[in-house]
Amino acid sequence: MADTLLTIENLGAAYGDARALHGISLSVKQGETLALIGANGAGKSTLLKCICGLLRSKTGAVWYKGEDISSLPAHEIVRRGIALVPEGRRLFPSLSVAENLMLGGQVERAGPWNIERLFTLFPILKEKKDQPATSLSGGQQQMVAIGRALMSNPNLILLDELSLGLAPIVIKDIYDRLPDITAGGMTVILVEQDVTRALSSADTFICLQEGRISLAGSPHEHSRDAITTAYVGT
Repeated sequence: MADTLLTIENLGAAYGDARALHGISLSVKQGETLALIGANGAGKSTLLKCICGLLRSKTGAVWYKGEDISSLPAHEIVRRGIALVPEGRRLFPSLSVAENLMLGGQVERAGPWNIERLFTLFPILKEKKDQPATSLSGGQQQMVAIGRALMSNPNLILLDELSLGLAPIVIKDIYDRLPDITAGGMTVILVEQDVTRALSSADTFICLQEGRISLAGSPHEHSRDAITTAYVGT
């Protein structure tokens, strides 16, 4: 399909002898938000790592804009327009908020995101731009991590565990900004432990169980019981 941005075919991945993904196939359309749900160890973060080049797949392929990117290094994948907000944020503690943000712009991709627009999206970061990034609260650090990814002006942003370790009011604050991020047609793959939050934010979802797809579709196509069964197994 012309509007398909990302296609994954029969993807398999492993850590040493431990298989983490078994024959994953999916597609994501331009402008779509896809939620990846599943229990700890289901393979969600592993799938994101394969997409962005941090983990080489054992089988299958990742196609982005019609190009097989499976063998490309991570920095080349970023240059093509895929950015990761990693679990745990992974900010540089020796750099200020502004310096962490500017690192994301080093790929020099054209697009709508720059540091002033980020300060409009997250005003608190402008106040704290000269402070060490890791001196901020957990929620503010998550904003820096999101902002750093947006500074690369991606077509596809991978959000890994946005709400991990954050207070509910902070989580709501971050999720309330997602429409501003996706308004220009940004495509999102969202990994989230909070199933209700994930499904309410997504156009489609995939549930992983032990490295395999156990259920997929629109959140409105399946009952909550069916989703729960796919999540925990029978």
